[in-house]
This record gives sequence, structure tokens and C-alpha cells, in this order.
Amino acid sequence: MLGLKILLLGPPGAGKGTQATKIAEEFEVSQASSGDLFRQHQRNNTELGRLARSFMERGVLVPDDVTIGMMMEWVNAQEQAKGFVLDGFPRTLAQAEALDGALAEKGGADRILNIKVSECELIRRLSGRSICRRCQRPYHQEFSTPREPGTCDRCGGELYQRDDDKPEAVKTRIRVYLEESEPLVEYYRNTGRLKEIDGEDTIEHVGRALLAAAK
Repeated sequence: MLGLKILLLGPPGAGKGTQATKIAEEFEVSQASSGDLFRQHQRNNTELGRLARSFMERGVLVPDDVTIGMMMEWVNAQEQAKGFVLDGFPRTLAQAEALDGALAEKGGADRILNIKVSECELIRRLSGRSICRRCQRPYHQEFSTPREPGTCDRCGGELYQRDDDKPEAVKTRIRVYLEESEPLVEYYRNTGRLKEIDGEDTIEHVGRALLAAAK
């Protein structure tokens, strides 16, 4: 049986990436998000990466069959035998059912945590984000500004705003999430396995609440 298996849910901009890293470090397991894996494929200019880019640039979800296949390959790799944290996956009912089936013989997911954040707060967070082209370090115009505008503090790389973080794409991402992913939250809520965390508190408080819920 696999080690601790944690699903971290929440809308885009809820802080899943930051919190998933902390949870993975605490429990000494691997972490992955579908977005990170897709961007890795894009940097390598693979066929899958080019396909994913066509959807992500419009702020819509990559088709389930593509996402499920990629994530299942990662979950089943030997490196994840100690357990894992899935950041933002599953995002639809179809993905949840596929994951449940894949994990059925491995004890299923151990913890399902959902970060809740209001729509107006999500727009504020996402529209202010930028990222380093070279090392991928994230910044924010309100919460985490670079010392020199447009330049990464860590490596000196150029900062840019991802297409899916531009205002119109942000609104589309949130609408898509509400339409396609909210039913997923209800699905897990009905199983009695879901724990929900207020994501509008400070990063530190949200992190402590998630770690407590994961233990």
C-alpha cells in the first residue's frame, strides 16, 4: 500500500501550490499539479505540451482524458511509493472517478482538503501575479514584489504575466472552475471525507490549519 495520499482542492489562486509544497515537506512525500506537469511538457515542446497550451492560454481546462493519463502515470511511478500530495487534481467528477478507481487497490485517498476563497479575492490575487521566465519564481504586485521591477531577485531573469493570469483569462478560469469543479467538492463532501479550510486567512494560518487537518 502507498504511504500518505493527500488531495488538495481549491480554485485557481487559492494558494494550493504554496501550501502543497509545505505539506509535502512536512510529510516527506512528493508533490505534483497538472499545471506544473503540463508546463514542463510545454518547456520541452512535447506534443502533449503543445496540446495543453492551446487550452491553457484560453483559461479553459485541458480535456480529462489527457489530464488523467498524465497524472496517473505520475501517481503510479515508483518515486511516489512513499505517498504524495496532488495539488489541484482531480478538478472534475470524471477525474475524481478515474482517480478513485486507480487508487481503490491502494487504500484510496487518505486526506481530501479543500481551500475556500471568495471570487473577488481570487481575481485580486491572480491578476497581480507574475513569474520569472528563467527559474519560475512567482511574484505579486501587492504581496511579493521584486526589488527591481520586472527582474527576478533570485536569478535576474525577466518577469512576465502568464496568459492565463491576465484579467479576462482569470475571469474565465474562475467561471470554468465554478461550473466544472464545484460539483467535485460536493461529490467529496457527500463521502464524508472532505475537510474544508478558510483560505482567506494569512498563509501561515492557512498552512497550520491544513497540516492539522492532514494529520
